[in-house]
Amino acid sequence: MSEQIAGKPGFLAALDQSGGSTPAALRHYGIAESAYSGDAEMFKLMHEMRVRIMKAPAFTGDKIIAAILFERTMDGQVDGKLVPTFLWEDRGVVPFVKVDLGLEAEADGVSLMKPIPGLDGLLARAARLGVYGTKMRSTINRASHGGIAAIVNQQFALAAQIADHGLMPILEPEVLIKSPDKPEAEAILLAAIAKGLDALPAGRQVMLKLTIPDVPDLYAPLIGHEHVDRVVALSGGYTRDDACKRLAANHGMIASFSRALVDDLKYSMTDAVFDAALASAIDEIYRASTVKH
Repeated sequence: MSEQIAGKPGFLAALDQSGGSTPAALRHYGIAESAYSGDAEMFKLMHEMRVRIMKAPAFTGDKIIAAILFERTMDGQVDGKLVPTFLWEDRGVVPFVKVDLGLEAEADGVSLMKPIPGLDGLLARAARLGVYGTKMRSTINRASHGGIAAIVNQQFALAAQIADHGLMPILEPEVLIKSPDKPEAEAILLAAIAKGLDALPAGRQVMLKLTIPDVPDLYAPLIGHEHVDRVVALSGGYTRDDACKRLAANHGMIASFSRALVDDLKYSMTDAVFDAALASAIDEIYRASTVKH
């Protein structure tokens, strides 16, 4: 798994919508809120969508090196196998799990992660299930030195806790694409992350999931940093076409798309049409992640 994550060409599939974003994801997939009642039914439908994606012929380690899972998906099954086991043994895809519980209200231009009670228990369970790493998201809306420093400090503190369980942390301090200060915020973030990386102990590795920067190759110093295994890009609300064009201008950065991966998929599609639509999206994202101009 570590060799695949550090060096194999490809991208990460983000299948980690949480409870708050699940109704919107199902609605976009073509399942109205009137079609289910309560969280149990909602999450069952969401799991069925994810299983449909994971079982599609194109969803393999040939182009998708890893998948980020929602906790409930990690604990679920595909054809009688635990999802992490199915992904690695049957698909050749490395499993990660999202561990954050959402965001605090914005303060000082940023939204920190909410406290994560029981994180050690989740990490221990993930490790037992064969999960390779984790992902945690916080957001940046303004070019605030203090706010961005707080975001980065929180990300690195939790990354240390995650690494203590033998898991690879993906730090995701997302600069919102509608930020009025996006280029300035990204420059501040670059400096803050570099400082955090320089302070890591010898041998400690992390991954970074970042918004595609307005200045191409802005994050090249992070991609080449000795403590960074991989820098991946979130789609952040860009269309797949736009996200792929922006990503292709950033050498060494690969995709970790969620909405931009599944945007064309609909519940009503036949399996053949569904599989073809997903294969087309995978091909487009793979090209943007591997062929840099």
